[in-house]
Amino acid sequence: MGSPMYGFHNQNNILYLKLFFILLFMGCIPDRTTNLPSNQLLATPTSSPHSLNLTSALEKLSLDGYFTFKNNHHAAKDFGNTFQSLPLAVLHPKSVSDISSTIKLIFELGSASELTVAARGHGHSLQGQAQTHGGLVINMESLKAQQMQVHIGEQPYVDVSGGELWINILHETLKHGLSPKSWTDYLHLTVGGTLSYAGISGQAFRHGPQINNVYQLEVVTGQGEVITCSENNSPDLFYGVLGGLGQFGIITQARISLEPAPKMVKWMRVLYSDFSSFSKDQEFLISSENSFDYIEGFVIINRTGLLNNWRSSFNPKDPMQASKFNSDGRTLYCLEMAKYFNPNETDVMDQRTESLLLLLHYIPSTLFLSEVSYVEFLDRVHLSEIKLRTKGLWEVPHPWMNLLIPKSKIYDFADEIFGNILTDNINGPILMYPVNKTKWNNNTSLVTPDEDVFYLVAFLSSAVPSSTGTDGLDQILTQNRRILEYCDRAQLGIKQYLPYYRTQQEWKAHFGPQWQAFIQRKSSYDPLAILAPGQRIFQKAIPIL
Repeated sequence: MGSPMYGFHNQNNILYLKLFFILLFMGCIPDRTTNLPSNQLLATPTSSPHSLNLTSALEKLSLDGYFTFKNNHHAAKDFGNTFQSLPLAVLHPKSVSDISSTIKLIFELGSASELTVAARGHGHSLQGQAQTHGGLVINMESLKAQQMQVHIGEQPYVDVSGGELWINILHETLKHGLSPKSWTDYLHLTVGGTLSYAGISGQAFRHGPQINNVYQLEVVTGQGEVITCSENNSPDLFYGVLGGLGQFGIITQARISLEPAPKMVKWMRVLYSDFSSFSKDQEFLISSENSFDYIEGFVIINRTGLLNNWRSSFNPKDPMQASKFNSDGRTLYCLEMAKYFNPNETDVMDQRTESLLLLLHYIPSTLFLSEVSYVEFLDRVHLSEIKLRTKGLWEVPHPWMNLLIPKSKIYDFADEIFGNILTDNINGPILMYPVNKTKWNNNTSLVTPDEDVFYLVAFLSSAVPSSTGTDGLDQILTQNRRILEYCDRAQLGIKQYLPYYRTQQEWKAHFGPQWQAFIQRKSSYDPLAILAPGQRIFQKAIPIL
C-alpha cells in the first residue's frame, strides 16, 4: 500500500477513519483551552491559595474512589489532538455517590469558585469538549466496573454504567442472544459519551440514532442531585440529556433497548460514477420496507488502485471485470450495505440481497462481497486502530467536520464541494448517506435540519504533524472553513453534528427555536454552569440568558 499517512489507501485505514459518530463529547467562555501542536502540553494550572483550598476541600470528601492531583496530562488530551487544557484534578469514581458528592461540594462553593466539571469517557472528543482548564475531570471509565444486567422479555434491555464501552455491551448481550439496535461505527466509546450527542451509524435509517433506543437514564445534575428519568418520569431531563452535550447532567447509568442478534453479516460495496444515481439509490434503500440492515456511503476522489485495495476484505463478484476498473483521477461514490442473517437463513438472505441489488444502478464490475461474523462487522474499525497504533499513526490531529444536510440541498452541496472546493483526495474518507427523520425522536436536544430526510456528510481528515501542505492541520482547517462559509452563503440550512462554536450567538443560531428550551433546562439542572465547560456554550458565574 502507499504511505498510510498520505494516501490512506489501505482498506483498514479507511475503516479506522469511520470513527465519525463517536464519538462521542462546543462557545462563549474565555478561550483558556489552547489550540496547540499535538506534541505540546499546557503547564499545570498555577498553584494559588485558592486552588490549594479547593484541593484541600476535595481531599476531605469521603469517597469510594479517589482523586489524582498530579500527572493528569492524559485528561488534557483527546482524539482530536488539537486542544489541550490541564485540570486541577481528576476524579476516579467507584460509585455514583462519588460523582454526586463531588458536584454537590462544587455547587455549594457557589459562583465565587471557578471550578467546573467535565465528564470524560474514552477520550474521543474532537475539540476539547471533555476538558476543563483548572477544573475537575471525572474519569467515567472508572465507573464501568458495575456489572451489566441483561433483562430478557418482550422488550429486552440492558442496564449499563454511563462509563461502559459499547464493545463490552455487545459481548455481554450476545451471551443472551441479544444486542443493541443502533450503533456507532467505532464501539470503543462510552455510553454516556455517545448518548450526549446522538450515536449515528448505518442502522440509523431503520432504528434512529442511539438516543432513540434508550428506555431510562440515571443522571447526576449540576447540583449533585441523582435523578432516574425516562419518558414518563422527569421527561424534561430525560430528553434534555439525550443529545444535550453534557449540559444538564452526567449520565451514570442507561437502560438500552435490545433485539435478537444475528450471527452473520453479508457485507457489500459497489461504486457509482454519478452522484444522482448514488443518492437516488441510497434514498430508495432507506425508504424500502425490506431493505438492508446497514446503509452508508463514501465519496472517493482520485484514489489509485481502489478495487485492488478492497480485496483485502472483500471478494469481487466478477474478478475479471473488476481487475480492469480504473479509479485514477475520478470522483466516485461508494455505497456500502450489510444484511444480517443466521446460518440457517443463508438461502433466503442471498435471494433477498440479490433482488435488492438488481434494483440499484451501480457500475456492475464494482460489486464486492464478504461474509463475516456479526462481531467482526460491528468491531471492524478497531482492527485498524490497533495497526495504526503500532505504527505511531494514531495520535495525530483529527480536524474532523460532520454536517447534516437537507435532502433538498444535497445536489447543490455536492456540486460545489466536490466540484470546486475538494478537487483531490483528502487525507481520510468522506462519508455521505441519508437518514430518515421519521425514525428520530424530536423531543431530544439534538438539532437536525427541518426536512424528513437529510444526509450525514463527514469529512474525516487526519493531519500530518508539521506538514505545511494540503495534509497539514492549517490547510485542513482552512478547507473546513471554506465548506462552512459556502453552506452559510448558500443558505443550505445545514446543522453541525458534534458541533463546535466559539460564541453564544453561534450556539443560539445552531439551536434556533430550541434555544429557549435549552437555556431553560440549563437554568433548571445546572444553574451555575458547572458542567461541560469545554463545549463553550455557557460560562460559570455569568447569568444564563
